[in-house]
Amino acid sequence: MKTSFLLSRVLPVSLLIAGSQLQGETKPPKNLDTPRDFPSITSREQWLQRAQDIREHVSVSCGLYPMPKKTPLNAHVFGKIERDGYSIEKVYFLSFPGFYVAGNLYRPLSQGKGPFPAILNPHGHWSNGRMADTKDGSIAARCISFARQGMIAFSYDMVGFNDTHFADSPTNRPFYEVHRLFATDETDLLWNISLMGLQTWNSLRAVDFLESLPDADTKRLACTGESGGGTQTFMLGAIEERLAAQAPVVMVSHIMQGGCLCENAPGLRVEYSNMEIAAAAAPRPQILVAATGDWTKDTPKVEGPSIEHIYRLLGAPEKFHYVQFDFGHNYNQTSREAVYEWFGKWLPQQPATTPYKETNYQKELDENLRVFPDGQLPPGALTQGQFIESLRDLHRSEWNALVPRDKESLNRFQKVMRPAWQHTLQLEEHQGEAVVQSEKLVTSGDRFAASVTFRRAGEDVAVLATYWAPPDILTQRGPRLVIVAGAEETSSKGQGAPKPSGLTEAILQKGIAVLAVNGYSSAEPSDQFTNFYCTYNRTKLQSRVRDLLTVCASTETIDPRGPIPFRVALAGTGSAGLWALLAAPGAEAVAADAASVNSEGERALLAPDVFCPGLLAMGGFEAGPMLVPTHPLLVHNTGEGFTTRGIQAAYKVADASAKLRLLSTQVGDREIAEWLARLK
Repeated sequence: MKTSFLLSRVLPVSLLIAGSQLQGETKPPKNLDTPRDFPSITSREQWLQRAQDIREHVSVSCGLYPMPKKTPLNAHVFGKIERDGYSIEKVYFLSFPGFYVAGNLYRPLSQGKGPFPAILNPHGHWSNGRMADTKDGSIAARCISFARQGMIAFSYDMVGFNDTHFADSPTNRPFYEVHRLFATDETDLLWNISLMGLQTWNSLRAVDFLESLPDADTKRLACTGESGGGTQTFMLGAIEERLAAQAPVVMVSHIMQGGCLCENAPGLRVEYSNMEIAAAAAPRPQILVAATGDWTKDTPKVEGPSIEHIYRLLGAPEKFHYVQFDFGHNYNQTSREAVYEWFGKWLPQQPATTPYKETNYQKELDENLRVFPDGQLPPGALTQGQFIESLRDLHRSEWNALVPRDKESLNRFQKVMRPAWQHTLQLEEHQGEAVVQSEKLVTSGDRFAASVTFRRAGEDVAVLATYWAPPDILTQRGPRLVIVAGAEETSSKGQGAPKPSGLTEAILQKGIAVLAVNGYSSAEPSDQFTNFYCTYNRTKLQSRVRDLLTVCASTETIDPRGPIPFRVALAGTGSAGLWALLAAPGAEAVAADAASVNSEGERALLAPDVFCPGLLAMGGFEAGPMLVPTHPLLVHNTGEGFTTRGIQAAYKVADASAKLRLLSTQVGDREIAEWLARLK
């Protein structure tokens, strides 16, 4: 059908779904403690597609899409100490230019030259970071044990802990407070700059570091961590295929997703939960370790069986295991030994002759493990402000490199940016299409009108609209429909057909049918910047764009008399013009009011109607039209601050500059209708 001509090729209507609020209802927003269900997955193919979406989504949410260029690590390994069966060295490397990641490297002694399996060991939110050594958790204990068992172990810091910080980080505050100081300005969200994103990148570079070791077996790399380190483990496992095995401990839960900034990237869990992200590693070997005394208390009946089902669909049930012990939140010896046994099953080249048990160990003094004990970082270390600005510059340079210059680069832009557009706007995969319900046609003068409801499958919420049709709509060749969207809901939603006015009337006078959106599917959010709101919920802009795409894809049955293969255009006024621009891939043509928004002004883009995490990293409001640069586009009221350089470049490369009209002033209803009427 022509109504969704583009969505059938670019974005399946099945992506245009999500949970939000029923008209008139005041449901609380989701948060990290909202119970989550594992989706119904019935086939291997269905899961493989969803797993690919998860990998892309994690990368986009963490600001790692497209993947940044990896710069030299310039790793330093020094200060070797030899102990009974293992050695310890100090390590630091550059994950980004100007940012140093530090840790300790534990290696087997007297077991030959290798190559040995190598295991990353991110730590949880212990007050002493990687130096933690208590009955409930000891990073040193597991690293020493791994080394004695013939495996290399690398423990590295969370941001702000121990030796991994910025040149201007305070030295008189607890590590966990310094940890939470990174990327706390609301404008950072516009670039997907987050603590979780930085730590995920540090873990990716830690894999690079292990690969660089001459005695490490690059085919036998693994990762294990507890609590926040467990989050790092399964996040890394979702996007890093070089891991041969993983063991997230006391973190994969359906009732708690993680309470720290380092576990809550913007947009990450609107559709997905930790269960699914952990399952994305399938069919690689994985063990979940749970505890009866924390949020993993339901693992034997919820998380474990849910993920096991995925491994069975992929024909690898033996590669997944879950255990639970009667403790509180921990990575104690009992839990560690379960991981030793699991890794011992999958990582060594030869089966072990003795059980993988933990023997007595002695943690080194903190001062012998610290890489920068005086807090002084190597030359070139950046302050936090300098580093965040360097990330902004990185995103800007990535965007500039993608702006089309010829046909080949246009194809590359569309291939790379389509997933960024999809995931930034939270257009996730789901089964089912919108159900369209049209009321009985009524006569209004010489036109017909009907109230229409668009309800996505599995949702109670709906988009409300009024359909207006000229009397000859059923006999028109190539009938056209313009979806008119305003920033505000109108009093007519669901109340029949009032007399048309404004842009609707001007379009109808041209003999073109109109679908006027009266009500959107979600209520006005009270605050989009607290309690990790945008990690778990769509912002107003994301919800509105999704609504417009749903309507664009579902117009064929809006006329109660029978299907009409409409050619669909989209016209947005006020802030809805910006939503229409982002929804451009769903329509054959777009007329958009740019609302004189400063599209590169970070503070301006925090306004409720236009806020979207990752918007600037995606290229702003230009990204939607640039995906379809052969479609007629009118953008007016750009003022002096609305950027269109990328749009102009894409239309020029596509030989479609004649279809593009850009105006700094606001255009009246009649002129918009004239432009729409001239479209072929």
